[in-house]
Amino acid sequence: MNHDDDPILAPGHANTQVLGLDFHNPVFPLSALAIIAFILYALAYPDAANTQLTAARGWSIEHFDWLFMIVGNLFVVLCLALIVLPLGRIRLGGQGARPEHSRISWFSMLFAAGMGIGLMFWSVAEPVAYYTDWYGTPLNAAAGTPKGAHAAMGATMFHWGLHPWAIYGVVGLSLAFFTYNRGLPLSMRSAFTPLLGNRVRGWPGHVIDITAVLATIFGLATSLGFGASQAAGGLNYLFDVPNTIGTQVAIIIGVTAVALFSVWRGIDGGVKIFSNINMVLALLLLLFVVLTGSTLLFLNGLWGTTLAYASQIVPLSNWIGREDTTWYHGWTVFYWAWWISWSPFVGMFIARVSRGRTVREFLTAVLVVPTLVTVVWMSAFGGTALAQSAAGVGELANGIGDVSLAMFQMLEQLPMTTLTSSLAILLVLIFFVTSSDSGSLVIDGITAGGKTDAPRGQRVFWASLVGVIAGILLYGGGNAALGALQAGSVATGLPFSLVLVVMCVGLVKSLREEHRTLRLAGAF
Repeated sequence: MNHDDDPILAPGHANTQVLGLDFHNPVFPLSALAIIAFILYALAYPDAANTQLTAARGWSIEHFDWLFMIVGNLFVVLCLALIVLPLGRIRLGGQGARPEHSRISWFSMLFAAGMGIGLMFWSVAEPVAYYTDWYGTPLNAAAGTPKGAHAAMGATMFHWGLHPWAIYGVVGLSLAFFTYNRGLPLSMRSAFTPLLGNRVRGWPGHVIDITAVLATIFGLATSLGFGASQAAGGLNYLFDVPNTIGTQVAIIIGVTAVALFSVWRGIDGGVKIFSNINMVLALLLLLFVVLTGSTLLFLNGLWGTTLAYASQIVPLSNWIGREDTTWYHGWTVFYWAWWISWSPFVGMFIARVSRGRTVREFLTAVLVVPTLVTVVWMSAFGGTALAQSAAGVGELANGIGDVSLAMFQMLEQLPMTTLTSSLAILLVLIFFVTSSDSGSLVIDGITAGGKTDAPRGQRVFWASLVGVIAGILLYGGGNAALGALQAGSVATGLPFSLVLVVMCVGLVKSLREEHRTLRLAGAF
């Protein structure tokens, strides 16, 4: 079933050409107006905006923790079921479709867009924070003890393993299936066609797409702004570069400039290349930590981290009668809301580069492989950091001070500190580039009505806007304005969690129909 000739569902419907831009009406103008309105408000009243949106975030986390936990668990179960069920044999794009990218490049793009940047900071900071009771401990494990270290590694893996990738996976699979198998535009609204029918053509569809644009651009701008602060902190720690607003804005300008080059070149000439560079640099840094730290410690940690994750995934997934409320709300529920708010961006980018993969291959690469890679990464970086903290070695012995410096404080206790820390900063900056360029391509696609071949200038516009928003808010409102932006992004996780549940219902229904049709046609 192909909708290319449908005047409403076709990618070019209601598109307007202005100054070389080809945008969808009313998604593009309303998204732009909402973005401008928020920026003006956050600049005029940064503290008030931060207070109000932080209160909204806190209210959603406190009162709907059960909802976030249920949907997170639901997505994991659904993804694992689709991997083993016969539905997993369905190929995205039809049974004759073939992948456009090699497995290595494909996975590099998935990982870089998904959470590569987060692992650079939290793989060290998070286990040490739990071990030293920085903001509560998981399942009330005793801080500073072997049991506390075990709980710290298990909880860190819980936050970066199956659950977040399942959230991305259901969104990515839904969008890929309805785009490549049903001929619909690559836009968030397409995934709701089985349940909304023709209403996706009107305001319900517009609202879905506009919300996705806002969640994506605010999430990217927040990460870029805070990331600039973190990178500037690292430069100050290593090379005494002044950690000023000017330095942070300069970092944003540099990252945005490289991202502009990447989006101008497109996926094959830009995004894929930087993603592959990312994976090579990350592998080099990983090997260095394993070999210069303690290989035996790493091997023992690999088994211990896996065991801790396996033994704690069920109790950490529970939301009933939790006694570690401070930790549970401040970490797990916050993370789930954050991953959900990021899911339109990551899911849509994953869908865009996954044509030709079977459902089983898609979910294995999106869910299982990243979890295994994260176990290795956490065992190396988190295990080394915990060993230093437990032994009273270096600044991590005193717990977490500045999160942005935790990685560098850990590397300081290993050989060739300047070289490896410089590599870490470079890796952080390139991860920001890959997030910015892939996110800009996603926003461009949504605001162009699902097109994947919008004018280059349009991609440049959105990549520039992400940098401009981050820079303006950081310069004009400081961390208060960025905090407001982040709180607003997390707060959108509440309504989006319900949206994703509806999306899953439509996905399963349509996959069953597709499987039945293919079986009757003798394809299986």
